[in-house]
Amino acid sequence: MSYKKKRCLKSSIICKNKKAYYNYFIEEVFQSGLVLMGWEVKSIRLGQVNIIESYINNDNLNEMYLYNSIVQPLHTSSNYVSCDSSRKRKLLLHKNEIQYLCNKKNKIGSTLVALSLFWEKSWCKLNFGLAKGKTKIDKRASEKQNEWKKEKLKILKKVKFQN
Repeated sequence: MSYKKKRCLKSSIICKNKKAYYNYFIEEVFQSGLVLMGWEVKSIRLGQVNIIESYINNDNLNEMYLYNSIVQPLHTSSNYVSCDSSRKRKLLLHKNEIQYLCNKKNKIGSTLVALSLFWEKSWCKLNFGLAKGKTKIDKRASEKQNEWKKEKLKILKKVKFQN
């Protein structure tokens, strides 16, 4: 009798870029795969990755890359493998998706920002968004709106507790 090992098919989030939601208006969200080296996958599994300052750009018309994402190399990695922690990483997208993103990104004030890195089955995926920058006034308004939401929840809890 052989028992098959049950695999966890849920996607698990590795890291989020909370600064992106604070500094940008996210218009559309996209998902893509990443081309990674072996030591990068091992480091990402341990959670040694940072995408806070990362953005997406295209070198030529057919390929898009993730820049400024930092994957800390393992201290147990071999000496014959050169570990560049902040190298550019290629995104796995279809040609029509790349053309669509290039056209949208070329608008004034638009950029592509990494939002989250997660596992889907055994593949490392990246959520990124088409974003426009916020001004100080917009940031203040969003902070006020978030504070008001928190206050509403507190008031509702008090009302439910009293009844």
